[in-house]
Amino acid sequence: MDSSSASSRERSSHERERVVKHHLPRLAAEFYCGQSFIHWTLTINNRATGWLTPEFHQASQLILLHTCSRYALVCPVYVLMPDHVHLLSLGLDQNGTDQRVALEFLRKHLRSALSPASWQHQAHDHVLREDERKHGAVQTVAHYILENPVQAKLAASVGNYPFLGCCVPGYPGLQVALPDYWEKFWRIYQRLIGESTRSRS
Repeated sequence: MDSSSASSRERSSHERERVVKHHLPRLAAEFYCGQSFIHWTLTINNRATGWLTPEFHQASQLILLHTCSRYALVCPVYVLMPDHVHLLSLGLDQNGTDQRVALEFLRKHLRSALSPASWQHQAHDHVLREDERKHGAVQTVAHYILENPVQAKLAASVGNYPFLGCCVPGYPGLQVALPDYWEKFWRIYQRLIGESTRSRS
């Protein structure tokens, strides 16, 4: 066997392994469309820190608002951690929402604010199954997200951590840490779903 051919095949094999390791598994495209519920985790390359500032939080709130408005989403909870970001997003439009496209829009428009840090190549996602879409189950996922800073000892309680919130376009007064938040959120969510259905018909 020619040594250069063997070396070339070995390099190709290693390259394929890197590609496989670099890409997280994805479900079929339809799972990310319509009224899907998805828990996204966006990790920073090399777990870099130092980028999480009030200014970045402000920029992320603005871009998240544009993302939700453009792609028919609501985000009942997000948390910015020192080396990654959690967000829970719910699609509103059965025919028009594509959360994969929405997430890339979000990542793209936050790159300059994140620099010199950068996003890991691919976000991790957990598409909630039918039994996880019930109100109590969704709130359990949200509670897990919100408790991240407390578990990491970055705050004594959820209400004391500055880099979290929600994004429901048209409702700037919602505050995820208040006791009546979920009652208000689900009422608004049902209204927005109804408006989306009526607009299609």
